[in-house]
Amino acid sequence: MNTKSFKSLKPRELVLLAGSAAIIIFLVWMLMAGLGRLLSTPTPDATPDAAAAPPPPAATAPAVPRIKATLFFASEDGQRLVPAEREVAFAEGVVAQARAILEAQLAAEAPPPLVSTIPKGSALRGVFVSQRNEVFVDLEPSIRTAHPGGSLQELMTVYAIVNALLTNLPTLQEVQILIGGQEVDTLAGHVDLRRPLRKNEGLTQSAGPIPPPPDTP
Repeated sequence: MNTKSFKSLKPRELVLLAGSAAIIIFLVWMLMAGLGRLLSTPTPDATPDAAAAPPPPAATAPAVPRIKATLFFASEDGQRLVPAEREVAFAEGVVAQARAILEAQLAAEAPPPLVSTIPKGSALRGVFVSQRNEVFVDLEPSIRTAHPGGSLQELMTVYAIVNALLTNLPTLQEVQILIGGQEVDTLAGHVDLRRPLRKNEGLTQSAGPIPPPPDTP
């Protein structure tokens, strides 16, 4: 349609023509937009033949084997050491087993009405065994600074350690106690620690070991 033809159109006809053009443009735009969405839609993956296998369960750590050991606590009146059965970790070799027993003795809670002979917070630095089956027990200095003192209480502390080792590991003969890697005269001023000590059965109550309570893990 040339310019002359447009000039000959009436205003009403021009409005209708403009409206028709707008509708056509709108329809073309809708068509292009729909086509764009269709092309951008990802193609669904093919259905797998079988569901994906679940991941394997996480491996659980094997349970640590345990053995029964005799630990020592003070009697209610504080006059005797009383043996009590407890479970401790099993370890390969005398040195490793001695360490496990000592750590259990240092940390053990006394079953009522017995009393712990070891100050809270006491810790082991190391264990060594000589060719003569003499065991050296190296304790952290905290056992000394936290000890309440008193000759009988000191005696109970020292021999709870000595008796626990020599009762459970009969191949060992004597225990030399060190503190902070050094030889010391005493723990709290009374018991001579300058020499190795043997098991003191005279301090131990003659009855057999007290079995663990039912709820002991």
